[in-house]
Amino acid sequence: ETEARLIARGLMACGVERGERVALWATNVPEWIVLQFALAKIGAILVTVNTSLRAHELDYLLRQSESATVITVSGFKDVDYVSALREIGAMRDSKLPNLKRAIFIRRGDEACPDDLMPYEALREKASEISEAELDARESEVGLDDVINMQYTSGTTGFPKGVMLSSRNIVNNGYWMAQGLGYSPQDRLCLCVPLFHCFGCVIGVLGAYTHGTCLCPIEFFDARKVLETVERERCTSLYGVPTMFLAEMEDAEFARFNLSSLRTGVMAGALCPEVLMKKALAEMNLSEITIIYGLTEASPGITQTKRDDTLEHRTQTVGQVLPEMEVKIVDPATRESLGANQHGELCVRGYNVMRGYYNNPEATRAAIDDKGWLRTGDQATM
Repeated sequence: ETEARLIARGLMACGVERGERVALWATNVPEWIVLQFALAKIGAILVTVNTSLRAHELDYLLRQSESATVITVSGFKDVDYVSALREIGAMRDSKLPNLKRAIFIRRGDEACPDDLMPYEALREKASEISEAELDARESEVGLDDVINMQYTSGTTGFPKGVMLSSRNIVNNGYWMAQGLGYSPQDRLCLCVPLFHCFGCVIGVLGAYTHGTCLCPIEFFDARKVLETVERERCTSLYGVPTMFLAEMEDAEFARFNLSSLRTGVMAGALCPEVLMKKALAEMNLSEITIIYGLTEASPGITQTKRDDTLEHRTQTVGQVLPEMEVKIVDPATRESLGANQHGELCVRGYNVMRGYYNNPEATRAAIDDKGWLRTGDQATM
């Protein structure tokens, strides 16, 4: 909280305004989580950027989101982020119409490039803004103001910016953490990317609403996950099915003590029964749950229960989360269908996005006039 307030004041001193889009292109570094809270405090919108983007994709995202600020690290895997930003003219004397500032998060003893502002400068600039000025700004921010934008490709065309509010993501994180039985005694090994709802909502906000300790990993590495769980005595672990598979197939898997694990989330892809059985047996994940959702729904819509039978955990995506409604409709006629009839899953409630940024046509196609969000996914109830 202290650090987030300090950085929030620094951002205000740099001229970051309420409603301004701030693109964050970084791996799971500590500053990512600080910025998630700092930007929300000042009513700015965190635009989460996929760490695997290439220069031309970033160019599209910065232009479509009309971001005024970009915050970055030196790079990830084979992508040099600083070179990519230079290539698209996103540094000083920006060639992008809305971009005003670029900030660099240093790792270790890296030098900050001359044409970027070092992140530490935000701490120094904070003294220019009083605590009272921050309080005044924070009091203007409403529960339904957009604070988070995530780009989702969907199946066709260019990625669309999903606009999410505090009400959307704080409540969604809360209910999924409730489903995991979280308390301040829990410790979550967070190895899914923060730029995705799985990381910044189910992960950060789920833990935050229940006082659960976060143990983030900068980027997924099966061995690092096993080491972190053992060292930090983590009780919960998240991942897509291939992550759990990579952990269990690690050459030294047997030497790690994972007895502290209790629960977690497998999501993002179909969770095969054989993998689920293996995770329960070999990783001590007796209370692991499956979550189904999509970014437009903040993201969680359904979750299996911690004590569900193996059949329910592997053959279903659980039950609808509290405080939202789902229905199955005929995709052609939009008529509601009964039990055991295949159709499109639709959801309505606090979790439905505010819309796609600067794209009213796509928003109208996704959300009907009664507030139902079409998921595009086939389901039966």
